Amino acid sequence: MRLVVGFSAGGPTDVVARAFADHASRTLGQPFVVDNKPGANTILAAEAVAAAPADGYTLLVGATNHTMIPALYSARVKFDAVTSFAPVCTVAVSPTVLVTGPSMRAPTLTAFLQKVKAAPGERTYATPGAGSSGHFASEQFTRLTGTKMNHIPYKGAAQAVTDLVGGQVDSSFATLGSVLPQVQAGKLTALAVAAPQRSALLPQVPTFDEAGVKGYRADAWYGLLAPAGTAPAVLALLEKTAQSFAQAPATVEKLRSLGMEAQSVCGTAFGTQLQREVQGYTRLARELDLKTE
Repeated sequence: MRLVVGFSAGGPTDVVARAFADHASRTLGQPFVVDNKPGANTILAAEAVAAAPADGYTLLVGATNHTMIPALYSARVKFDAVTSFAPVCTVAVSPTVLVTGPSMRAPTLTAFLQKVKAAPGERTYATPGAGSSGHFASEQFTRLTGTKMNHIPYKGAAQAVTDLVGGQVDSSFATLGSVLPQVQAGKLTALAVAAPQRSALLPQVPTFDEAGVKGYRADAWYGLLAPAGTAPAVLALLEKTAQSFAQAPATVEKLRSLGMEAQSVCGTAFGTQLQREVQGYTRLARELDLKTE
């Protein structure tokens, strides 16, 4: 069994893939091998799985950026992000959290919005790059709240967080795992979590709904997809294995150490989620005139 990952070894998607491979190998009594195919913002990995035989022996371990591919690279991809795959299950979710640094003292989301509205286009937000999940999450927020901020793109999350802590930028809509140590150390202030429920890792931080911004959600998922046409019986077995992985105490502990929560949205529900995200990101990219061909 081959688990294809569109990132280099060591990143969050790779760590999730290797944890699942270990669990699935023991559960099914068959070896699972992680195959890292980084490049082209995970397009290479997705292409490899879309073109693989639909026998259940090749799976894609994808993440939220999978549904951003049609919005950014429509002219170059050789697959459909939804119909070229059979959705198995999500296994983990990493909520997006709005954090501020020392350059913007705002103890609550209400105070943050007051400062942003008082200086349209002057307050800054950092992202790991144009077209990243952080960029989309930030633009979704500004549209929902009718605010305007200045986007400062970086070449990765690490430098963005460093400059946020250093006061070079005001805020960031970041995945929880990328900023959790700084929040716990008091170097960054977490104002709200973009998820339906509060995070067990930051139980004192409200959701956006609780803080007054209704309907804002931007959590990042990690999940399994098979080639389209994979037999229902095979998908059912993979789904059962993915659910048992997400429910295992060892998995819960491992994911929480990475700023993630175990989660399993499977089958048709996962497919509906994929389709909804593709439509939403494509619409937003069009509004932003954002292309990275």
